[in-house]
Parts: sequence; C-alpha cells; structure tokens
Amino acid sequence: MISTCGDFLPACPLSVLELRARLLKVVRDFFSERGYLEVETPVLSHDVSVDAHLEPFVTQWMPEDASDTGSETLYLQTSPEFAMKRLLAAGAKAIYQVARAFRNGESGRLHNPEFTIVEWYRVGATYHQQMDEVEALIRRILGNKWGGFPRLSYREAFLRHIGLDPFASDMAALRTAITVRGLSHAWQASADEDKDTLLNLLLAELVEPRLGQESPEFLYDYPVSQAALARTRPDNPEVAERFELYIRGVEICNGYGELTDARELRERVCRQNTLRVKARRRALPESSRLLAAMEAGLPACSGVALGFDRLVMIAAGASSLREVMPFPHELA
Repeated sequence: MISTCGDFLPACPLSVLELRARLLKVVRDFFSERGYLEVETPVLSHDVSVDAHLEPFVTQWMPEDASDTGSETLYLQTSPEFAMKRLLAAGAKAIYQVARAFRNGESGRLHNPEFTIVEWYRVGATYHQQMDEVEALIRRILGNKWGGFPRLSYREAFLRHIGLDPFASDMAALRTAITVRGLSHAWQASADEDKDTLLNLLLAELVEPRLGQESPEFLYDYPVSQAALARTRPDNPEVAERFELYIRGVEICNGYGELTDARELRERVCRQNTLRVKARRRALPESSRLLAAMEAGLPACSGVALGFDRLVMIAAGASSLREVMPFPHELA
C-alpha cells in the first residue's frame, strides 16, 4: 500500500544532495590528481572483519541447487578494507574507493547502519604521510581556512585533558578518574571489564569533545591493544601506528600504518573473537582471503577510512547525519 502520510519524502532537502554530489566530485578529482586508481570491491563477501566492537550484517546466499549444496553465509562489509588489501597484494600501488558500508546496531546522531565511506591505500607511504594526505583533502573540501592541523598523541591528549597517563595508569586509577569526574551515569562497572573499556569511556566523554575545536586535529599513536589492523611502532611496542582526525569533536577518519604480518593478524583476530564471546556476541570466521594475501606478501603501506557522511555534515553546518542523508534507516 502506498503511504499518503508524506513519509516518502527525503529527510534532507535536495540542496544537500547537490552539496553531496559536488563534494564527491572534489574527492574523485583529488585522488585522480594524486595518482590513485578508483576501484570497486564487493559489498557482500565471504570474508568479514573480526572486531569486538563492530557487528556485521549476516545473510545467506541460496544457489539454485541449494538442496544439494546448502546455503552460504555472506557478510555485508563494515569497510572495503579486506578486498582493497588483496588488490595491493596483487600489485596495486595507490587505490581509493567510495563505497557503501554496513554496521549492525549503529544508529544515532553520528551513526547510520548504512553509510558512505571513502577508503584509500598507498604502498610505501607512512601513517604520518597519510595524515598529510588527509589534511590536504580536508582543505580541498572545507577550504584553506586554518593554519596547520595539530597532531596530539594519545598519551598527550589524556595528560592534557584528564591529567593521567593512559599507558601507566592501572584499572584502579582509571575507575577513580571515572568516578571523580561524575561519569558513573555512563559506566556500569563489571567484573569482566578491561582497561580498554575504561580508556574508551574516558576518551569519549572527556577527550574527544575537546578535539578539533579551533582547527581539525589529529589524535595518533594509540595503545597497541587498540591497534585493530595497524602495525606496532617498531621503536615503541606499546604503541600502534594509528590515527584519527577530529573536527569540532567529531571523528572524521581512521588511519593506519598497515599491519602486514599474517601471523600477527591471526593472533589479533583470535583475541577479538575471544572478546566477542566474552561480550556474548557471536564468534566470526577467523580465516579470510586477506590472510592468504598477507601470507603471499602484502607490501608496506598505509591507509585511511573516512566517513563521507560526517564530512558532508560538517560542510553543511548540520548537527546530525539525518540532515545530510536522503533516506536514513528509519525512512529506508
């Protein structure tokens, strides 16, 4: 039945869609000028990124002869990372993609279960060089209206905004910091919580809102326990080559000096699955074609995943993703 209540209308005006289109062209021109090849990879895949905090959408593929072979489990991708790294292992040098990505259970001012991601990789580039690339892209999109983009290490950010060293502080010190700063409303103490859970709470409540208020600001060198698929810094084993960019307290992108060691990836995936099970989430497959690509030889590289919808939100002066998406999930 066709609705007559007006709920067919988009959530944002057509002028915002025109802005999105202009900014997409800017993105494509930027990467083309810098020698990146635009690629497309599957949104639906047998592989899945195993992360304790990301829940993928799962579906079943039913071939015509399903009665003989059964169905296959497939995953909507939380980012195009796995397939793009397979292209790097196959010889690609600099690639980017504007893709749809999916994360189950994520909805709110800065989240939608389906969103647009801009992801890129360059062989031979360091994560600091990728910060330079991000800064150049942001200036191209939002205008050259700032001086340099400050770069603040994870440790420096905690010392400046909370007054504690996140690497040296134990669980008791972190719990005290949470209680003293009146964050009990956002924290349910539990016997099985870990240090990263407490650090993430302090980061979200006390650090992130203060980042990028005067100009876009990088936060970098995260604890290795929060490395995801970033490599460990060779000169500092407690730190991962990971960075994020913030604009007015909003995280815009996440970048890595990429992990290339297949053995280390296997260990990390296993740890993430252990955390998922501990949190009463389903375990996800630990084998993948990315592992095969890394075993064959993933070259040293760095990469960035940028939330395009959030960047449009900043450019439009909006306060939520709903204002810059035609059909957020409640209208899709």
